[in-house]
Amino acid sequence: MSTYAISDIHGCYNELLAMLEKINFSKSDRLILAGDYIDRGKQSYEMLKWLEQRPANILLLRGNHEEEFAAYIDLMLLVDRMEELDSDFSSPADTAALYESVKYLLRQKELSAAYFDLYGTIGILLEQNHVTLHDLHKWADMIRQMPYYQKIDIAGRNYIVVHAGYADSLESIGGHYESLDSFYLYAREESLRSGVPHSTIIAGHTPTIVEESFACNGGNVFRYYNAEKDCVFYDIDCGCVFRDGNPDAKLACICLEDEKIFYI
Repeated sequence: MSTYAISDIHGCYNELLAMLEKINFSKSDRLILAGDYIDRGKQSYEMLKWLEQRPANILLLRGNHEEEFAAYIDLMLLVDRMEELDSDFSSPADTAALYESVKYLLRQKELSAAYFDLYGTIGILLEQNHVTLHDLHKWADMIRQMPYYQKIDIAGRNYIVVHAGYADSLESIGGHYESLDSFYLYAREESLRSGVPHSTIIAGHTPTIVEESFACNGGNVFRYYNAEKDCVFYDIDCGCVFRDGNPDAKLACICLEDEKIFYI
């Protein structure tokens, strides 16, 4: 049995399937997906449907893009109640009308796009896949059930898989994070300083193709060792969704038992 981790698929559904084939993923293996399944890429709908039907040996962790997606859906439901629209949850037309109502209300308040459907994913799901409020509500519920991190002991070593970064307490982080949950979802280079003694942290969130980032590594997995804490930090977000504009971008997967890395 092997344990694998993948992060930041961002709608690259075909690449995920190719990776599972490459590692010969089977029922006896475990896979931890470290968030950001949707947005930016062209196959967010396929990813969401696959997440619904995933095998029991695949654990879903929450990424910031899922957190924000669920918040957008919450906003749609809030507007539906407050404006007494009485939208039909099974109607694509009612769902699309509610979506436009939310956008209109935000424009009236002169709020930026960041407050609602920043990447246009819900709009695309409505236009191309004719999803309903029932679908959106179901996906938001699925996201709310996703934990922020997973700890696993392998051969006496503590492995922590998380979307962006892990810390045991806010005091060990410093900086501007209001909660540990926020750190799990949005941490960048602070992850290197917040290492947990005698552990290996596997995260994503920061693409290793970004030249000015702390994890820049030419599109390959980034590894950092904190000798003081005996803590290894891996960034496995190799920017797959940006591959059309960057030949170094790829999807990465790491096997926890031997830390072997695979690329698609």
